[in-house]
Amino acid sequence: MDFADSARGRADETLHVANAEQHRLRRRLVLVRRDGPVGPGYRWIVLSNTTLSMLMVMLNATSVMIAMPAIFRGIRLDPLAPGSFNYLLWMLMGYMVVTAVLVVNLGRLGDMFGRVRMYNLGFLVFTIASIALSLVWSTGAAGALELIVLRMVQAVGGAMLMANTAALLTDAFPEEQRGLALGLNQVVGLAGTFVGLIAGGLLADVHWRLVFVINVPVGIAGTIWSFWMLRELGERTVARIDWRGNLTFGAGLTLALIGVTYGIRPYGHSTMGWQNPFVYSTIASGVVLLAAFVAIEHRVAEPMFRLSLFRIRPFWAGNAAGLLSSIGRGGLMFMLTIWLQGIWLPEHGYDFARTPLWAGIYMIPLQLGFLAAGPVSGFLTDEYGARPFATGGMLLAAGTFAGLIGVPVDFGYPLFAFVIFMNGVAFGLFAAPNTTSIMNSVPARDRGVASGMRATFQNTGMPISIAIFFSLMIIGLSSQVPHDMLAGLTANGVPHATAERLAHVPPVSYLFAAFLGENPLRSLLGPKVLAALSPAQQARLTGRNFFPELISDPFKHGLVIVLAFAVVMCLLAAWASWLRGTKYVHHETRPATTATPANASPAH
Repeated sequence: MDFADSARGRADETLHVANAEQHRLRRRLVLVRRDGPVGPGYRWIVLSNTTLSMLMVMLNATSVMIAMPAIFRGIRLDPLAPGSFNYLLWMLMGYMVVTAVLVVNLGRLGDMFGRVRMYNLGFLVFTIASIALSLVWSTGAAGALELIVLRMVQAVGGAMLMANTAALLTDAFPEEQRGLALGLNQVVGLAGTFVGLIAGGLLADVHWRLVFVINVPVGIAGTIWSFWMLRELGERTVARIDWRGNLTFGAGLTLALIGVTYGIRPYGHSTMGWQNPFVYSTIASGVVLLAAFVAIEHRVAEPMFRLSLFRIRPFWAGNAAGLLSSIGRGGLMFMLTIWLQGIWLPEHGYDFARTPLWAGIYMIPLQLGFLAAGPVSGFLTDEYGARPFATGGMLLAAGTFAGLIGVPVDFGYPLFAFVIFMNGVAFGLFAAPNTTSIMNSVPARDRGVASGMRATFQNTGMPISIAIFFSLMIIGLSSQVPHDMLAGLTANGVPHATAERLAHVPPVSYLFAAFLGENPLRSLLGPKVLAALSPAQQARLTGRNFFPELISDPFKHGLVIVLAFAVVMCLLAAWASWLRGTKYVHHETRPATTATPANASPAH
């Protein structure tokens, strides 16, 4: 009898546990939205719409970068005036910081409230912000602040799109086609970068507002199309919003990235801001808050950041590789732009005012390389797994960065074009396989947050990379430019006191002046100093050759340091990529009690 009672007790206990688990699953799992069945062609609707969104976001990023000189002229803001550097810095970095901070939160919200709903809202927010940006009428500092704020609003919409795109594609495509779909999506998005380089230059020549207006028809069409055509195919998880996790993560990452951003801003008599108490205290505060965030996420029942996903080897290895590759590549576009606009193009007869457009044109091989490799690597990933292509891509990237070290400052264009083309091929080999590996490795219910976490690591790497690249470049310039500038200016009639002052202008000032297509010395000398010089001296100092010749050797010295750092990051990314292991796809095992309702179709 005792044995029977014991067995009956164990059976009751087992039944109680099973019922509790079933209740938990019912509470946490909300099945797909009852939008009706979708056919086999639906997956291509998802691919085309998400690709349109990525095209819009990436085109906007590079077109604004290339059009920055016209934007500054349009709002009547002198890029070399005191305080202007802050506006330029936040015009470029503010979008990245907001995206990096919000994208994982928005991915998690997509899991909770519907990925399509968050994606549609992203299209709408991005479009409204683009309209508002095109209507900014203030000038000077007020106009710059309005543009910065509205760019941050635009970044919220962009983060919504980026956080849910990969999850929507993973929901819609079967596992044997996901690599191809993600590859095509990323390749067309990257195509937007080189279209933006050219379109930004052409539109800015007409009017700077057109750089923002171009997003509006695309955004309106995409918003309507996504609202009417996209359906919720993924699972939605009922959960409370993790407010403590959201606040500590958002505040911590924001503070850390603000500190990194201000690290390249001159402070006192220093050429950079890394000695500024504000910088290291902000970074330290951010790190403390992020540590608190990790502790919170270990304790809450429904965390925002799924730390348990890091137990999946392809997930953590892929994200580590993505972060390292982003740090290795993030500042490359700015370095190439300064190289072309500040040195190579003026030395080859291009006026400073025209260099932004031509820099975009001369960098097209970089994007063509990505276009060539992206779809192929995505397709092959579906068959052979991500590891050989993602790892090989990072090894090739390290080789191309090493190759750029050997390219002379006054290069022959075919050599330069070949090296940057192969760099594009390298990152094209890496991008789609790495994303596919990450998204294939997670449960369906966590695809939104996984997509957001992937984008967070990638977007966090960008501002970190830019800060590191500029810091290393400034170190290289600071060792030689002051002496050479002092000697060059005094040899051409500039008073010694003026030359001494200009020789100690922080390098970041004339780097950004060159980035904006300005002749730095014309702006730095000013009309009064120039008027006291002979016509020949004026022509020499403000011509196309004096400034490029002045910084060529120091720039090359700094470039070697920067590219060596990029080589190390890419090799580390290759190592992390190799650690992901062989091909792995997470397959769902559902209890029979949670079957999908009859009117909800699986992804096609």
